[in-house]
Amino acid sequence: MANAELQSGSSTEDDAANIPAAFSFMVPKKEISMVPDMGKWKRSQAYADYMGFILTLNEGVKGKKLTCEYTVSETVVKLLDLLATLDRWIDETPPVDQPSRFGNKAYKAWYSKLDQEAEALVTSVLPEHSATAAQEIAVYLKEAVGNSTRIDYGTGHEAAFAAFLCCLCKVGALRLDDQMAIVFKVFNRYLEVMRKLQKTYRMEPAGSQGVWGLDDFQFLPFIWGSAQFIGHPTLEPRHFLEEKVVNEHYPDYMFLECIKFINEMKTGPFAEHSNQLWNISAVPNWAKVNQGLIRMYKAECLEKFPVIQHFKFGSLLSVQPVTRT
Repeated sequence: MANAELQSGSSTEDDAANIPAAFSFMVPKKEISMVPDMGKWKRSQAYADYMGFILTLNEGVKGKKLTCEYTVSETVVKLLDLLATLDRWIDETPPVDQPSRFGNKAYKAWYSKLDQEAEALVTSVLPEHSATAAQEIAVYLKEAVGNSTRIDYGTGHEAAFAAFLCCLCKVGALRLDDQMAIVFKVFNRYLEVMRKLQKTYRMEPAGSQGVWGLDDFQFLPFIWGSAQFIGHPTLEPRHFLEEKVVNEHYPDYMFLECIKFINEMKTGPFAEHSNQLWNISAVPNWAKVNQGLIRMYKAECLEKFPVIQHFKFGSLLSVQPVTRT
C-alpha cells in the first residue's frame, strides 16, 4: 500500500524517530473545489494511501470476531482515552430545549470544546518523536465528528476519522500489530461515540440518499463487518435480517451491531427503510458482499464530489499524484 503501510512492530526506535523527518507538516486544506478536480483526487497519493489503509484493515479482520484476542498497544489505549473524553463531553453538554426537533444546538457547544482541545488531545496520543505532527493530524479529528453549522454527520466525516487513523500510522504512532485493535477497539469505540452524538443531538444525515443509501451515517463498519464473516461456518448474509441472530451475535460482529442500531432507530419493514441492505441479504456469501461493498464505497462515497469536496490534504495525505517507481 503506497507509502501508507502500518509500520512494522519490529522497527527500531531510530527508524520510528526518522518517520516525521520525511514530512513537512502543514495545516491540511481543501483542494477539490469543482467536479473536474475529482481526477486530481483519484490520482493523488492521498487516495492511494487511504484506500490502501482501508483494504489492509479489511484483510486484517477477515474471519475474526470482535471478542477475539489481539494486541492492544499504548497508542490504542491513549486513543480510547481520547474517545472517552469526547463521550464525557456529551454527558456534560445536554441537549437544549428548542422548537426544532432535529439539529440540537447544544452540539455547537460540544463541538467548540473539541475545536479548542483537538491539538492537545492528539498530542497526548502521539509519541514524542511525532509531536510536531499534532497540528496537521488534529484537523482530521475535528472533521470526523460532524458539521457544527449544519449539525449533520455522514460518510465524509467517517472518512475523516479513517484518515486520522491513517495519519497516525504514517507517523509511526500505530503499527502493523495494531491492525485488529484499530478496527475492533478504536473504530468500534468511535462508532459508539458517534451514535451517542447522533441520538443526543438529533443530528441530520449528511447528504443522505434516504432508503436508497446503504445507511444514513456509516459505511466502513459494513465493509469490515462483512470481512469478519468471511468463512463463517453457519451465518450467511440472509441471516442478518433475523432479529434473533442479530441479538445473539452482535457482540462479536460489527455488521450486526450496525443492523441492531438501525432496528432501534427505524420503524417499518426493513426492506422499505433499508432497501440496499435488504438487497445485500440475497447475496450468496460474505466474500461477495465484502467485494461488492468495497466497490460501492468507492463509487458512492470516494468518487462523489459532494463528499470529497470537504476532504483536506496535507503532507501526510497529499494531493500530489502517486509517484510511480
